Amino acid sequence: MRVLNKYIVSDFLVIFAVTLAVITFVMCIGAAMKAIDYFARGVSGWMILRLFAYNIPFILTFGIPMSTLTAVLLFFGRLSYDGEITAMKACGLSLWQIIAPVILLSIVFTGFCAYLHGSLAPRSHFAQRRILASAGMEEPVNLLEEGRFVREFPGVMVYVGRKDKQRVEDVVVYETGKDGVTRNIRAESGEIRTDRANKLLLIDLYNVQMYQPDKKAPLDPSKARHLSAQHYPVQLDISDLVSGKSISKKTTNMTYAEVIAGIRNLRATFPDLSDDDLLRQRMKLVLEINQRLALSLSCFAFALLGIPLGLKSRRKESSIGIGISLLLVFGFYFFIILADSLVNKPQWRPDLIQWIPVLLAEGLGFYLIWKSD
Repeated sequence: MRVLNKYIVSDFLVIFAVTLAVITFVMCIGAAMKAIDYFARGVSGWMILRLFAYNIPFILTFGIPMSTLTAVLLFFGRLSYDGEITAMKACGLSLWQIIAPVILLSIVFTGFCAYLHGSLAPRSHFAQRRILASAGMEEPVNLLEEGRFVREFPGVMVYVGRKDKQRVEDVVVYETGKDGVTRNIRAESGEIRTDRANKLLLIDLYNVQMYQPDKKAPLDPSKARHLSAQHYPVQLDISDLVSGKSISKKTTNMTYAEVIAGIRNLRATFPDLSDDDLLRQRMKLVLEINQRLALSLSCFAFALLGIPLGLKSRRKESSIGIGISLLLVFGFYFFIILADSLVNKPQWRPDLIQWIPVLLAEGLGFYLIWKSD
């Protein structure tokens, strides 16, 4: 049995390593194009190499689950095609005994992905942004992250529900002063422009509703002014960002511990937000940590589902396994994208939606393995 386990592990790891190398290479093409652009803009080769290295942990968070699924489909498809599964069963081995080494490897991959998502990838991504900021290459518009209240601009706090290049939708702006919020601005949409000469980020807001508390009685809503406008310009100071002096963490740059701390101390971190906006911000953080855990656990889920599918495919050709894996990965990430699109509707619990493909894959995988055994 020990010799058989060694054979299964060694052959599976070879297929996994080759698959991961191919997927990583394909995903690195985009990073290589950016590197060429940075080099043309005068960034040193050493700095580009560091940027490229910091991008690898993020690529692995997606590459390892995809490689696990593809390797499982190819490996067990080959074993089934060559009749080796039948021979092992003829020797008195159950299917669970045969697949146990691969299941254990998928658990190891899950743990490594959890570490990547929770620590290494966020730190690497933040280090990459700091390098870009120090080189003056960080785009100010990148600070406006979807579904997060941005506090990096002096005297202003900005929330963007959706962003498509220079266009934003569902915009909330809090203008703050020494006494707290001086104006609450909400807009259906907006257009972003960057004025690097004056170090300003300009947002032209459209279909605007403004709420301005009375200076003498800021807590009395009856004395507040309610205004509306078709167009309202907002100016954001980006002098610290352009000079590289200030670069703060986005949600995707936070470790597990930082995200959990943000959820626990949300009111203390954002004391000026209304209850509805606070709920949005909390959902963004909850969605982020659940997404990372779901993506990490996808290695185990893909292995469970891929084993019986590989056995049933009975194909030796790699194209069949790759085609099936791409189809399954597309279905899995569809739910991730769907959950992200519902971040502004916390009542629909988007944090639970992204667990649907994981639980379905695991449940269906267990059932198909049991049926095949």
